[in-house]
Amino acid sequence: MTEAIRGFWVASATPLAADGSVDSVKLAAHAKRLFSEGVDGVVLFGTTGEGTSFNAAERIATIEAVLKAGVAPEHIGIGGGFPAISDSIALTRAVLGLGLRHVLLLPPYFDRSVTAEGIEDAFAAIIDGVGDDRLRAYLYHIPQISGVAIPTHVAANLRKRYGRVVAGLKDSSGDFKQFQAFRAAAPELAITVGNEADITRAIAAGGAGTICGMANIAPELVKAMVDGKDVEARMQAAIDIVVKSPSFLTTLKAILAAQTGDAGWLRVRPPLRALSDGTALKRKLDELVAPAIA
Repeated sequence: MTEAIRGFWVASATPLAADGSVDSVKLAAHAKRLFSEGVDGVVLFGTTGEGTSFNAAERIATIEAVLKAGVAPEHIGIGGGFPAISDSIALTRAVLGLGLRHVLLLPPYFDRSVTAEGIEDAFAAIIDGVGDDRLRAYLYHIPQISGVAIPTHVAANLRKRYGRVVAGLKDSSGDFKQFQAFRAAAPELAITVGNEADITRAIAAGGAGTICGMANIAPELVKAMVDGKDVEARMQAAIDIVVKSPSFLTTLKAILAAQTGDAGWLRVRPPLRALSDGTALKRKLDELVAPAIA
C-alpha cells in the first residue's frame, strides 16, 4: 500500500441527492470515471467537495458506501479538518478502521490569531489522539480559504516528530514560492499542489504531484500537465473560466451537470446557491481542452 499520495489525485466534488444528503452512488461512479481517465486517487470532502459542510458521521457513512460500491480504500483520501480537534480524531480513527490511510488535516480554523506553536500543538494533538501508525497525514495549507497558514518550520517539525505518519502536505496557496519554501524546509514530505497551473513546474522541482479540483471537469488537461506537456497557458485559461465566476464550487458543479446531462450535479449545500445552467461554460472549457490533448 502506498506510503504517500503521489501522482494525479482529484479533489472530488460531492454530488447531492434531492434532500441534501450525499449521493454516494453517483460519487462512486464519478470516482470510477475519473480512474478511467488516468487518475490515481480521489480525495473526498476537501474544499472542492464542500467538506466543511459535512459532519464526521456523514463523511464516514459516505466512505462506507463508496467502499461498498467497489472503490478501493488505497485510492481514497479524506478531508479530516474540523475546528474541534476531537472531531478530527474521531473521523480519522473511523476511516482507518475502514482501510483508508490518507487524511488531509486543516489547522483548526476560525481563530486567526493562533501562534505557530499553537498550530503545531493542534496537529500533534490530532496525531497523538489517533495513535495509529497506519495513518498517513497530510497538512493542508490553504490560508486564503481557511484563514490560517501553516508555517514552513511547523511542517518540518512535525515530520521530524512523527516521521512517515506525517506523510505529506498539500499546498493550495497558489503561490509557487510557498511550495518551494515547503520543499526546502521539509524535503522528506510528499508535497502536492492544488493550483493546476503549477503542476508541471512543481513535479520538476521534486513535488509529489497534484490533488486538484479542475480534474473533475478537465481530467485530460490536468493529466497533460502531470505528463509535462506544454499546456500551462490553456490550463490557466480553463482555471479562469471557473475562478472568475462568483463561486468556484457552484460553477464547477454547473459544468459537471452540463457535461453529464445530470442536473443533480447542480445541487449544493447552503450557504452556496446553485447556478441554473453551465452549458455556455462547458463550451468554453471544451475549446481549451480538446486542442491541448490532441
